[in-house]
Amino acid sequence: MSSIQSLIIIAIILIVILVIAFMLIMNRRQLREIIAIDDTMNKIEKMHLGQDIDRLDKMDLAGESLTTLKTWRKSYQEASTKKLPEVQHLVEKAADQNTHYHLFKARKNIRKAQGIIKTTFDDAKNTKDVFTELLESNRENQIQYDSLIKDYHDIRKMVLADSFDYGAALDQIENELTTMENDFAEAKNLSSQGDHVEAKRVLSKIKMTLTSLKEQLPKLKEGRHQLDTVFQDQLRELSTTYKKMVSDKYYISEVNVLNEIKSIHDQIDDARDLLANLNVKKLAEKNKKIKKEIDNLYDVLGKEYKARPFVKNNQAKMLKLISHQQVESKRLVEKMQHIDESYELTHGELDKSKHLEEEVNDMNRQYTIDTQNIADGKGVYSEIKDSWLAMLDRLREIDDEQKKMSQDVDGLYDSENVANDSVNQFKQEVSLVYRRLERRKLPGNPDAFVQMYTLVVNEIGHVSDELSQVRINMEKISDELIQISDDVERLKREADDIINSADLVELTMQYSNKYSSKDSIKQAQEKTMKLYSQDYNYKEALDTIATAIEKVEPGSYQRLENLYYSDKNNK
Repeated sequence: MSSIQSLIIIAIILIVILVIAFMLIMNRRQLREIIAIDDTMNKIEKMHLGQDIDRLDKMDLAGESLTTLKTWRKSYQEASTKKLPEVQHLVEKAADQNTHYHLFKARKNIRKAQGIIKTTFDDAKNTKDVFTELLESNRENQIQYDSLIKDYHDIRKMVLADSFDYGAALDQIENELTTMENDFAEAKNLSSQGDHVEAKRVLSKIKMTLTSLKEQLPKLKEGRHQLDTVFQDQLRELSTTYKKMVSDKYYISEVNVLNEIKSIHDQIDDARDLLANLNVKKLAEKNKKIKKEIDNLYDVLGKEYKARPFVKNNQAKMLKLISHQQVESKRLVEKMQHIDESYELTHGELDKSKHLEEEVNDMNRQYTIDTQNIADGKGVYSEIKDSWLAMLDRLREIDDEQKKMSQDVDGLYDSENVANDSVNQFKQEVSLVYRRLERRKLPGNPDAFVQMYTLVVNEIGHVSDELSQVRINMEKISDELIQISDDVERLKREADDIINSADLVELTMQYSNKYSSKDSIKQAQEKTMKLYSQDYNYKEALDTIATAIEKVEPGSYQRLENLYYSDKNNK
């Protein structure tokens, strides 16, 4: 036998082994599926649906319960007479085919049986649930009935005992209880007739009504208590208090209290309709609104009652403070008018003092109106209190402003004296500067210095003229004096520079004579003398000779300068 033939034989053997193995595996799997179908059929059988139907037939069901039984009995009969026998046939056939290894035929019957048994089992479970519910409904309904009837009697006793506490709601509560009583009778009748499904629906309705009524009763009782007791007591108190306050000359303009009380009474009547209809939610909202309006009336009356002692206790004090400020305001205006004759008030002080005086006078007029209204019984104490508190704050502010204004203008006299003293001092200082230059006996004064001197003298003269005017502007004069002070200092420094430059020129010229044989020194001396004697330019003259001498003898001028200032400082 050739090797190819051997391979073919081996391959055939392997294929045969695989086919056999596949068939064995498929056979066992399908056998398990057949057993599973059998188990499901056994489960359906163990549900004992037939026994449940016999028990239900003995209960003499009626109405909805009977209709339900008929519907699911039909489902059970179809399953037991058609579907289950068919499944049984398919399973037996598939089992035989599977045993003889007609595997694909068995597979087909198994699939068909599985499809039928699944829906049949689901229907059977639903049927069992319905039958169980029907069988237990009578017992459950009886338990629920007993529980609900007990709650009903408890509520009825409570309502009867507290009937007064429900007010206008009592009739509707009684109607609710009567309706429930009828529902109990209907549920009992349906149960006795065997219609347990409909009886359960009625009992569910009773349960909902009872639960709702349990929740409503305390809220209705509280709502009625607010309407007929709390609010009534408060409105009587408000009415009595208001009338007494009016007789005691209180005056309220914020609201018409009696109209508000009448409006609240109308709202209470509307709320009683909500109470009568057991409309708990809207009743709570309405009562909340009424409470808020009553509280607002209390606030209004309380505000006036609390404000009166303040007004009474501070009436005389307010008059004293306003009168005092009127006097001070008038004095300040007169003072400003007098000062305005001599000084220019550059910040509107006179107009401002008049404005403050008018403001205080307005306060006095308002105070007079307030006190007259109080006397006539038309004074709104809370408004007067707020007005007077604002007045007190403003009076303090006005007093501070007026004191500051008075102090500021008082300083004008002192400023004028200081200005006159300053002018005299500046005149003396300028005169001393000029005499100092004269004593130095220089050939002449530089044009720049003469111009500055003339400017300063003119500035001093101008300010002196301004100070001699009938009305003077001290603010302007003060600014000018500051400028003059700066210019006088500059003039002093310029005079110092002129004298120092002239002295150094003379000193340096004397020292340069030791080098007079040099042409550069001769030329520098000639130029320096011209600048010194003819042009009076002492600074440039000094620069000319100092530069020349430095070239001949470096450092020589610095020594001369240091020596000069050292001697000057020691004098």
